[in-house]
Amino acid sequence: MTQTIVPRVRILVLLFLAVTGALLAGAAPASAHAALTGSDPQQGTVVDQAPAQVSLTFSEPVAVSDDALRVLDPKGERVDKGDPAAASGTTYTVRLLGGLPDGTYTVTYQVVSADSHPVAGAFTFSVGAPSETSVEATVQASDDGLVGSLYGIGRYLSYAGFVVMVGGAAFVLACWRHGSGVRAVQRLVVSGWLTLTAATLALLLLRGSYTSSGKVADVFDLTLLSEVLQTKTGAALVSRLLLLAAAALFIAVLFGAARYEQNDEERRDLSFGLAIGGTVVSAGLAASWAMSEHASQGLQPGIAMPVDVVHLLAVATWLGGLTALLVALYRAPADTAVDAAAVRRFSRLAFGSVVALVGTGAYQSWRQLGSWSAFTDTRYGQLLLAKIGLVVVMVGIAYASRRWTARLAEPGAPVSLREEPKETVAAVSDSKGGATGAERGVPAADTDTDTDTDTDTDTDTEVERGKVADDTGPADVRPEESGAGAQAGVDSARAAQLARQRAAVASARQKRLRDSDPNLFGLRRSVLAEAGIAVVLLTITTVLTQTEPGRTEQEAASAASSSPATSSPSSSAAQGTGAVTLNMPFDTGGKNGRGVVTIDLDPARVGGNDLHVYVERTDGKAFDVPELKVALTLDAKDIGPLSVVPDHLATGHWSASGVQIPMAGDWTVEVTVRTSDIDQATVSKNAQIG
Repeated sequence: MTQTIVPRVRILVLLFLAVTGALLAGAAPASAHAALTGSDPQQGTVVDQAPAQVSLTFSEPVAVSDDALRVLDPKGERVDKGDPAAASGTTYTVRLLGGLPDGTYTVTYQVVSADSHPVAGAFTFSVGAPSETSVEATVQASDDGLVGSLYGIGRYLSYAGFVVMVGGAAFVLACWRHGSGVRAVQRLVVSGWLTLTAATLALLLLRGSYTSSGKVADVFDLTLLSEVLQTKTGAALVSRLLLLAAAALFIAVLFGAARYEQNDEERRDLSFGLAIGGTVVSAGLAASWAMSEHASQGLQPGIAMPVDVVHLLAVATWLGGLTALLVALYRAPADTAVDAAAVRRFSRLAFGSVVALVGTGAYQSWRQLGSWSAFTDTRYGQLLLAKIGLVVVMVGIAYASRRWTARLAEPGAPVSLREEPKETVAAVSDSKGGATGAERGVPAADTDTDTDTDTDTDTDTEVERGKVADDTGPADVRPEESGAGAQAGVDSARAAQLARQRAAVASARQKRLRDSDPNLFGLRRSVLAEAGIAVVLLTITTVLTQTEPGRTEQEAASAASSSPATSSPSSSAAQGTGAVTLNMPFDTGGKNGRGVVTIDLDPARVGGNDLHVYVERTDGKAFDVPELKVALTLDAKDIGPLSVVPDHLATGHWSASGVQIPMAGDWTVEVTVRTSDIDQATVSKNAQIG
């Protein structure tokens, strides 16, 4: 028994670690799907006179509430007036109070992108000359707190419930009709329905707080709920709930029909009706995602949404059907065990789903990425590469499963899915000709006992001798030691105890005989491996829906780099025009702790700058360090330190774009380099900027 349990535990632990790693990899705050591509005044600029309004331009249309755009003076007081207004399809403006004094002003925004994700950010501009400000140019998005985490969990659960429910029902209806009477499969599909329903209700309640305040107290705010119901996402969630009511009826008919004997014609008519109804309901559920997320925005939404529906249905049919097959192989009773024909039918269905996934996935990749470089330069592209790799691995394992199925279907197979020997489900009768466990109504196949051969044999012998005792006392009670009533009670308890023992023995024999077939054993293990990868694949797919598309990310970066932080003519003389390069040797004191850090700041002027950091050994060879921090300080004006966290691009190379320098002066550039857990050094140099 121990030898059987240990491999299972090992597989489950590895599966848990893989899923946890995928979740942690996607646990970083998801990038917004609408990006700020421009503003007037531009970020970090200095203007002669206070503008009458501030305008913001996004990469796609956004939903703007009455309090979405704010402008704060250096003391943190609001200087905007009126509600934000849409100046064009993607540009929104807010008016300012008149007669604003000189100083640095902070603009904050919190909007909702057209694909349902909240977008928050902040930047500064100055009137006359930069000044000290008590406002931090950072904003905590509403999806960063507890509500955001709960909303993310709800999204994971909703996708998982959809896949299990739709895929499990498709497996029963198209591949294994006898599975409609198997309790384990019924529980699987119903669990998928319950999960999707509960997650949808939770998302509907959390939506208002998720896109506005992010406070738990606002989850049950009826005003926010009514506002959500008027949005595209709210309508999609309500539609999903209505379709789930129809799905409940479909599931009831699918599994309820197993109780009644039907002829072939009635069975065909019922299956045809269920197939039509199930396809319509499943497509409607998939459309509730397509109409409110990535597919509804960007290029060719009229084509993208139907393609997304097909993509989701293919994912559910493949992964959900695989889950149902796994449950059938491990939990189905012997008298209704899944046969090789059902596995072959699912193999064909899965192949068709993979073909649909490849076609729809290629179109979605082109639409969301737009260039080959986005595969490696954006987070969306990197996640997509990981997804493609997992699909390739799953197809390889599926090929192995097909080989095991072919071997099981061979005429010479000793024990196969084609037909279970009747001896494996027969209970052992006692020496007095007592009834078997099956005759007593004990479902032998429902007991999954991991008992080795010796234990089974010993138990069988004890049952046949009638000498096995349970917790109530010895099984053998002499008539002369008790009355007739006591004897009747003992006989009843002994009969029940013997029935349980017979069921356990029959189940153990069945399991031992089933596991003795190497072909069936190989099929079960390959399907289990497929299911493990499928869990990780589904996790990555969910993370992709919360990640900014690569095309949008690159367009936003291109717009930011192509729009110089210009200022008024009177201040242009104070602007620098050339890059600054600083070389700073460092020595952390540890092993291999000596080197040179080089800072390139371009164009080294007021406004946005590109910062590049290079770390080299004393011999000029580039190398990576565990941690690197940059800070800029203008001591003369008590500004800073302004922290910069550059992104790692290549070995020994870090970069940050859009580094804001609020005013000209003699700036101190400070770099902290850590070469080990305990060894670090901080070096600095001054540079004239602006």
